[in-house]
Amino acid sequence: MVTMKPEIVPRSFATHDGSFHADEVTACALLLLFQQIDRDKVVRTREPEKLAKCEYVCDVGGVYDPALKRFDHHQSDYHGDLSSAGMVWEYLKEQGIIDDAIYQYFNHSLLLGVDAIDNGRDFPLIGHCSFSQVVSNFVPVAYDADQDIHEKAFQDALDFVLGHLQRLLERLRYIRACRAKVEECMAHDGPALIFDEAMPWMDSFFDLGGEKHQALFVIMPSGPYWKLRGIPPDNERKMLVRMPLPKEWAGLIDEDLKRESGISGAIFCHKGRFISVWQSKEDALEALNYTLEKGMDV
Repeated sequence: MVTMKPEIVPRSFATHDGSFHADEVTACALLLLFQQIDRDKVVRTREPEKLAKCEYVCDVGGVYDPALKRFDHHQSDYHGDLSSAGMVWEYLKEQGIIDDAIYQYFNHSLLLGVDAIDNGRDFPLIGHCSFSQVVSNFVPVAYDADQDIHEKAFQDALDFVLGHLQRLLERLRYIRACRAKVEECMAHDGPALIFDEAMPWMDSFFDLGGEKHQALFVIMPSGPYWKLRGIPPDNERKMLVRMPLPKEWAGLIDEDLKRESGISGAIFCHKGRFISVWQSKEDALEALNYTLEKGMDV
């Protein structure tokens, strides 16, 4: 007797029912974001017959096979570090649905952490709430909650994750749109990168070889004001700077900073001495010159 293969519902997605975690919610959101599935075809079940009819199956079913669009990581024959989120992310890259820049940005912004926490390779610090914990907090509080309550909770979590991913993608597109302006500014010699408009600069700066660039500071608008910000030594140590602002400015605001700096447009200097705010571009340039004159003795 020949067993007929079930007819696959195009653009459908399945994951397990009941309680949920960040990895399968994120896997679903990624497929929605990059238009591989339809929201009204998302199914939550453990029934093999229903799973077999779905185009994508994540975090359930006991199979990891990207060719079949099956992405489970729980079975004993899978020995990798990916959760269902990371599996789907790898699949989207391998299929050419996303490019390497998007792949790397999402990995470093979110997905590596989702995989690590779901597989028990990492744990949040006490007092630190991870993305995975936020998603898990959508799970109904009552252990015996009805299935309808679980379904609504999953959909609420999916809305949250999808919104977060959409904003990440928008942010990356904005960073990439500003990249040429950052590169142009880096072509000029000097101790500071000076931008006449506010823009994301740090990721592009280091992607373009910023670790070897001579600039120590960035000057750019910040709302109605201007900021003088120290440049980190690399993209992994963003709260450190190559040269701190003068120690006598640390934590000062308004009149106190005006008096100490001698700059009439002084507004604020962070106590960590990595950023300061000034009334005008000319004030920020004056603050830069003051800091450079102080040199490494600050």
